[in-house]
Amino acid sequence: MLIRTGDTVKVIAGADKGVQSRVIKIDRQTGKAIVEGVAKVYKHVKRSQKHPQGGRLNREMPVQLSNLQHVCASCGKATRLGARFLDDGAKERFCKKCGASAGQMSPAHKSHEKK
Repeated sequence: MLIRTGDTVKVIAGADKGVQSRVIKIDRQTGKAIVEGVAKVYKHVKRSQKHPQGGRLNREMPVQLSNLQHVCASCGKATRLGARFLDDGAKERFCKKCGASAGQMSPAHKSHEKK
């Protein structure tokens, strides 16, 4: 799972298909992500000290990671991500369409360094 919190993603399946938005939170155990403005539901809240008015709250529900596709910052297209090692041994994510870097995954390590 190469999608991270803060990435811009496009929904490729479901009721919100075609929507581009930012990832708020990822749950790796269940393989789901909460995306800003996607899969909104109403949560009915009883009156309390925290919610004195009560009523219906809008809330985002988790979306399966397989229904999301990363949007590349450089080419602007929805694409898959790959992982590769750099010359210094650091591991990074990259766009499969244009080859641009999408951020570092792990710091440099001597065992993966190219000589």
